[in-house]
Amino acid sequence: MTQQNVIEAKSLVKTYTPRGGGPVVEAVKGIDFVVKQGTCTGLLGPNGAGKSTTMKMLMGLTQRSGGSLDIFGHDSASLSREERTRIALVPQDDNLDPDLTVSENLTVYGMLFGIARSILKDRVPQILNYMQLSEKATARVGQLSGGMKRRLTIGRALVNDPDLLFLDEPTTGLDPQARVMIWQRILELKKQGKTLLLTTHYMDEAQRLCDHIIMIDHGKVLDEGSPAELIERHVKKHVFDVTKPIPLDLPPEDSEDVGDSVLFYVDDGAAFRKRLPEDATYLHRPANMEDVFLRLTGRKLRD
Repeated sequence: MTQQNVIEAKSLVKTYTPRGGGPVVEAVKGIDFVVKQGTCTGLLGPNGAGKSTTMKMLMGLTQRSGGSLDIFGHDSASLSREERTRIALVPQDDNLDPDLTVSENLTVYGMLFGIARSILKDRVPQILNYMQLSEKATARVGQLSGGMKRRLTIGRALVNDPDLLFLDEPTTGLDPQARVMIWQRILELKKQGKTLLLTTHYMDEAQRLCDHIIMIDHGKVLDEGSPAELIERHVKKHVFDVTKPIPLDLPPEDSEDVGDSVLFYVDDGAAFRKRLPEDATYLHRPANMEDVFLRLTGRKLRD
């Protein structure tokens, strides 16, 4: 069965003039991508890559400067109210109302979508139970931990039962237990047929959750594909982190100097291990999306 394109961007451009004047900045430089129905797609890149600007255009927070951007088969700039109610956002910051209780935050949000109180009376407790917040229903937001606030923010995005969900850094700052719980909920939402688009700086998160990943930097798409496809294209199956001094002589494209050690990317891990001296200090692991990210975008720090 062919999956429909929920989002389709063609030659998408965003330019702006810096405050105080100066030359026009092209933040997004004519990118193309699609997001398929019922999938989780990751939009990844370092700071300043253009992914935040792209997300803002997708969410209608800023207008595009050129190209086309369709959501549900219609121009994103002219979506009907009904189409917009099929979309929800989990922002990077938990912008909850501190003066309201946990339940009231969901109820008020639902009323903004025109959802009847009779429906919300049943839906709000269901969402709180789903996000493991039932015991905090009458608590003020200020009494919640950071993990609870994050779960409430995600739960709030489910009040209108969206078909398309934008998740901006959904687990930033959370402890491992809270991260895993949210990962489980995201995977369950995908099983329900929801379409998810997320940004994250956690490459393990992207590798675990995403069916498709779009790597972006300097306003351009560097590559895209499933995590397995990207790993196969850009790094080999095994990574050996060997502490210097290095006794081996491998082609430069198969290794990367990272300071006190050298990373070797190889397909045959057993054969490579045999070449290492008995006293060599090394770490052997499978290649992952972090290797891909650093290979494509470099190791230089971004502000």
